[in-house]
Amino acid sequence: MLEKSNYSRFYAPMLISFVICLLTSCASKKDVVYFQNAGTFETLVEKNNFIPKFKVDDLVSIHVSTLDNEASVPFNLFRGAQEGGITPQQVDYLIDGQGEIDFPVVGKLKIAGLSPEETRVLLRDRLSEYLKDPIINIRLRNFSVTVLGEVRSPGTYPVIGEKITILEALGLAGDMTIKGQRENVMVIRDFDGTKVYTRINLTDKDALSSPVYYLTQNDVVYVEPNRSAITSSALDNRATIAVSIASVLITSTVLLITRN
Repeated sequence: MLEKSNYSRFYAPMLISFVICLLTSCASKKDVVYFQNAGTFETLVEKNNFIPKFKVDDLVSIHVSTLDNEASVPFNLFRGAQEGGITPQQVDYLIDGQGEIDFPVVGKLKIAGLSPEETRVLLRDRLSEYLKDPIINIRLRNFSVTVLGEVRSPGTYPVIGEKITILEALGLAGDMTIKGQRENVMVIRDFDGTKVYTRINLTDKDALSSPVYYLTQNDVVYVEPNRSAITSSALDNRATIAVSIASVLITSTVLLITRN
């Protein structure tokens, strides 16, 4: 049997650990696993017909070329062409508040709300009276997404290409931490000054059909903390008090035992 003098030394750490465990909770499997209801070798047909569209304040690169290079020169603006030793750089087009760009020769073009392919068709039609069979290359220059909250590397990430999924964006941010709430991820999207908040459940395979599964330029993905993270945060604020209370209880218990 333990001596009374060793009682507190033996049981004190155990009691403190027990108190702390009571104040914390662990995340279960259902809180952290993606696409939990997807079966083994299950085939999911793509139902998300997402098509990227241009928005106000987008920066768009447009290059026009033809078999006759000189004929297409007026339709491509460059800066630095007159400065010796500097390689000319093509000027990009900023979509203004009315959703328009000012294109050389043809004038104002409303492209906000159009896809790159729709913009290509519009330009080809407007250039048909000036050029024969023009080749038009269009690229969004300021495509980026922001990932915040319970991820390993929050930040704003540039996107190469015309599409990015929410999973790819989370991958750029190092994936969610174990404390991220996967069933209630928020996507904040801007439609010409109007903010739209949409939530997506990444533990469900139906997330692939969500309107925010594919992100658009300047989308913000916010991962909320789960119950475990909230409990841990509360514990950080109360840990000292809890340990102090546990110490008082232990001391009181030891004194009662030593007096008997």
